[in-house]
Amino acid sequence: MNIWRIETCKAVTGYRSTASIYNNIRHGLWPKAVNIGRRSVGWPSDEIIAINAARVAGQTDDYIRELVKRLHAKRSELIPTLSGEQNIYLISSSREVK
Repeated sequence: MNIWRIETCKAVTGYRSTASIYNNIRHGLWPKAVNIGRRSVGWPSDEIIAINAARVAGQTDDYIRELVKRLHAKRSELIPTLSGEQNIYLISSSREVK
């Protein structure tokens, strides 16, 4: 998984404006950004790929809203654990995305 900045997200999805992405966030059709610095945000690449796949498959906006909720819930699984399960999850996830 990579963190994509807004320009990469726009290029991958075909959106021309930043406002389009932020409007989609407001309507629940795009995942919320993650902080990657003091004044920097980005989006997990696997989440953007999932949204694109849903759009290509012709899914409805209601379906995509539910997908966004599931993607947000999945983020909590990425919290590191003392047992090292985090690393196993990330390795298996990166293989699935490719």
